[in-house]
Amino acid sequence: MIPLPISLTLLGSALLLSNLTTAEPTPGPPPITQLLAESNATSNTVASLLPPTLDPWYRAPTTYDWAATEPGTVLKIRRAPQLIAAPVPLIPNALAAYHLLYRSTDSRYNPSWAVTTLFVPRSQAPPLLSYQLPYDTCNPNASPSFALALSSLTGDPYGDITSALSLGWLVAVPDYEGPLASYSAGVQAGHATLDGVRAVLAVGEGLGLGLGGMEKTKVALWGYSGGALASEWAAELSVQYAPKLGESLAGVALGGLTPNVTSVTGYLNRKKGAGLIPQGLLGMASQHPEAYEWIVGRLKPGTGRERFLSVRGMTGAQAVRAFEYEDIYGYFVGGEGDLYVPVMKGMYDVDGYMGYHGVPGMPVFVYNAVNDELSDVRDVDALVERFCGVGANILYQRNWVGSHEEELVNGRGRAFRWLRSVLDGSYGELYGTMGCTVQNVTYNIMPWADKSTSGNDGE
Repeated sequence: MIPLPISLTLLGSALLLSNLTTAEPTPGPPPITQLLAESNATSNTVASLLPPTLDPWYRAPTTYDWAATEPGTVLKIRRAPQLIAAPVPLIPNALAAYHLLYRSTDSRYNPSWAVTTLFVPRSQAPPLLSYQLPYDTCNPNASPSFALALSSLTGDPYGDITSALSLGWLVAVPDYEGPLASYSAGVQAGHATLDGVRAVLAVGEGLGLGLGGMEKTKVALWGYSGGALASEWAAELSVQYAPKLGESLAGVALGGLTPNVTSVTGYLNRKKGAGLIPQGLLGMASQHPEAYEWIVGRLKPGTGRERFLSVRGMTGAQAVRAFEYEDIYGYFVGGEGDLYVPVMKGMYDVDGYMGYHGVPGMPVFVYNAVNDELSDVRDVDALVERFCGVGANILYQRNWVGSHEEELVNGRGRAFRWLRSVLDGSYGELYGTMGCTVQNVTYNIMPWADKSTSGNDGE
């Protein structure tokens, strides 16, 4: 991916938020049928490949008071044919693709909006998978709705979207970081994920998808690493924020969890993934202006400050390459201590710690490498134990093989099997977990693996 210059990215971010105040608003949004008709009228036009900060479509409507609508209300729809166009579709197995811009709520419970990309399978069936990609960046122009259409990503980066479509599932891929690309802000991500599901269910009938509304459609959430962050926050926020989703949420699969943001920061500093620290700090602080001002003000002046802030124009992968093994604390006047003053602690308390905003009411599958180098597995153990102590239903597999990156692949098949069971109704028969089950396993499927230990379970 080729990032925009920082000045252009910041200008675009300002434009994205320039319509928070509208003049002479009309009573409310057009009905879904009208939005769909407008989308169909432009179905032969390839959607704009302008980045989100420069594409007017990514801004909330100005013709009515969108902020007064309910979370999950669809505000705009457009087709996204560039994702599935022949001769070599970026996302195979999809019959159609749409972008939905919908009303959401940010970390401070202010009205906001987000976008989800909906893929319709060729053999349509009611189940919906909300798949949260780990895009790990504070750059809005690296959001999935735009990035998936870039050939440099070859479409589906992990093949999971294509695999889910082949099973006849609808797949929604939300830009859960929102218009500010608030990477690592848990409440923002959870809200946007849940509202993305509500938006898809709202348009399902108009699109002829066979959805039966919130009461009848089975929905699963899945994410790994940064995608698991969004999925986990959605799971624990669902009871208080989206109670009407209720029984529709059949299950959530979480891999490579990062439950404690301050622990992750210490774990990553001077390591290969150190570039995720500035991305995460600036991303979360975009929801907390006082913390953002503190971070920028405490950066050492000169080229170091410019270098730190340059991540605002990078993808997550670019930041990892640019800052690998660096001491990120060294960019601050007060070193590590600058990240633990009251204004920063207040931000972390809102957006940085899993397990304090509610208890998942649906079955949960957690899979994690014991030797994960991105996040201490003891933090995952503690999160699972916390939820289990208050009645959650969790199957937790601790894989003694591989690292964070390797578990992405080692755990994929297990996640798919589990997700399939909660969506097709075979979960009780195949897993039968009530309460919590913790398994120590050794799953090896990668080329570097010792195949003598491939696929062995242990208790």
